[in-house]
Amino acid sequence: MTPSQSRAARGLLDWSQAELAAKANLSESTIRDFEKGRRVPTINNLTAIRAALEKADVQFLDNGDMATGPGVVLRS
Repeated sequence: MTPSQSRAARGLLDWSQAELAAKANLSESTIRDFEKGRRVPTINNLTAIRAALEKADVQFLDNGDMATGPGVVLRS
């Protein structure tokens, strides 16, 4: 998962960084620093972020093509 995927997923869900942090049981600074590229969270924290977003029906497109790259969509 990339910082831009996290931001895009939150946008699809209309979640703030604080909301994602609460749902992933992490600090808001962990989300903020990750999305700004300041640091890479531990694998456990990345897993928690991704799991919280997937639970809300976000699907990660990790194998994006060369033109678009990785992305996210909201499952219907």
